[in-house]
Amino acid sequence: MKTAKEIATISVFTALLIGAQFVLSGISGVEIVTVLLLTFCYYFGAVRGVLVASAFSLLRCFIFGFFPTVIILYLIYYNLFAAVFGLLGLKLKRQSGLKQHTILIFAAIIMTALFTGLDDIITPLYYGFTRSAAKAYALASLTALVPQTVCAIVTVGALFLPLSNIFSRFAEKL
Repeated sequence: MKTAKEIATISVFTALLIGAQFVLSGISGVEIVTVLLLTFCYYFGAVRGVLVASAFSLLRCFIFGFFPTVIILYLIYYNLFAAVFGLLGLKLKRQSGLKQHTILIFAAIIMTALFTGLDDIITPLYYGFTRSAAKAYALASLTALVPQTVCAIVTVGALFLPLSNIFSRFAEKL
């Protein structure tokens, strides 16, 4: 990091993610973190995205609790997420709007499914579930995966472009 402006940007954005997650935490499968972090990483890059993802993954515990499996899941998933969308930002900024948007929606769907898949691996391993308990856990997680996937499609589809206008202006000044 080079400037106080950069540190402030990362700090404020981390707080925004935590606040956004908190506001929508009572509605299963509905979240806005995906589109917010996706757009941030796309315009501000993978390195800044990883810093935000790590800070978000750890600081959110003060609101939602310190659960080892969640901390492990969030640190793995959101750092991978930041890297993917930071790199996509480098590759796709030259693409046409519709093609770019379609690729980002598809990537958000894949990443949403990956989140659930990682949880279905990490939690049973951490707690030592039997094979049948792990299968039941994975099956039960599908009830959250469907609305999360729909939410990712809707939020990225509807909010990426307006957020892009805002984030691109801030990224240029940083």
